Amino acid sequence: MSGGTTARLLPWAGAEGKPCYLVTDGTGPLSEVADTIESVQLGMAADLLGHAADLMADHRATSAQLRFLLARMREALTDVHRIAASRGARLAERN
Repeated sequence: MSGGTTARLLPWAGAEGKPCYLVTDGTGPLSEVADTIESVQLGMAADLLGHAADLMADHRATSAQLRFLLARMREALTDVHRIAASRGARLAERN
């Protein structure tokens, strides 16, 4: 990209789970929304890790509870992976 703009992988998926990109210089309202959503997603993943620790320590946890936890952890890991890929790409472009 020219003029200091890059294609940023956004922290959400589009139709059919396809990646969404924003051509940006890193500023602007949509970049701010993406930054906010990344922060929320990372916070939710951290909260989920705490919940997982509690549930794994509870020997009364049911298989349904564990399956639900696993589904949410898969979603959180997908979000965190997308954030890492996006940030990694932006770091590589700076070098």
